[in-house]
Amino acid sequence: MEIALHIGANCTDEDRLLRSLIKNADSFRNEGIEIPTPGQYRKILRETIQNLAGTPPEPGTRDALIKTIASDTASRRLVLSNSAFMCVPNRIFEGGDFYALADAKIATVAQLFERDDLTLYLGLRNPATLVPTAFAEAKSDSLPTYLHNISLDAIRWAPLIERIRRNAPNAKLVVWCNEDTPLIWAELIRALGGVDANTRIAGGYDLMALIMNRDGMSRMSTYLKSNPPKSDVQKRKIMATFLDRYGIEEEVVQEFDLDGWTQEVIDGLTTVYDQDVAAIESMDGVEFIAP
Repeated sequence: MEIALHIGANCTDEDRLLRSLIKNADSFRNEGIEIPTPGQYRKILRETIQNLAGTPPEPGTRDALIKTIASDTASRRLVLSNSAFMCVPNRIFEGGDFYALADAKIATVAQLFERDDLTLYLGLRNPATLVPTAFAEAKSDSLPTYLHNISLDAIRWAPLIERIRRNAPNAKLVVWCNEDTPLIWAELIRALGGVDANTRIAGGYDLMALIMNRDGMSRMSTYLKSNPPKSDVQKRKIMATFLDRYGIEEEVVQEFDLDGWTQEVIDGLTTVYDQDVAAIESMDGVEFIAP
């Protein structure tokens, strides 16, 4: 069976991708693709991983898990999503490392589905906006306490990607930047669903509709119908143009009131993030989805 597991990251998704996928559940089911609701798998998958506590799963554990989650164990693909899979926001920096808790969970899920075709999906986010957003969600007393004194320079995605590859060497890994999601939303739905680029889907503009005003969405829809783009690249350029003109400013541009979060800090973290993304794009075993 193909197992598509969306593992995060925190503060990149808020289950919007899952909601868009569920809109396609009926049509995808006809293709042997099952998209269960979170209640069908999040708790039992979490408890299974916790109970294993790093030990190899007993024979039959995987089959029992699939039987519980899937309504049809003959489905060719099972799509699971949890942006807090690696950890909840208040534990991102636990132990003074960036996603230290991810290693054991990734290794265990790789063992659970070792005989399946496992693909992990991960959206990245610029630490300049990730840290203040996650800090607010964690409701920690202070930023240094929340960060466990980790240096801001140490908040790097590339080393995490390398650790994921080491802990799940046989799994495929698909990565993208959260900042690009409005333009690649339809591609993400198809990628998670395991369908080709020509498959008709619902919800391809769900995220765009949240950050563009109604007039802009209407004008863009009319334009795309009258001037069908010849490629995905051309389509994204059109979307970006309309977003630039009709985007809702408070949704597109984020501002954070956090002590010490100066423009210098933001610029420094953004530079490191750009370097990280460039390194990840060239990594073996990583498929990078970009506009």
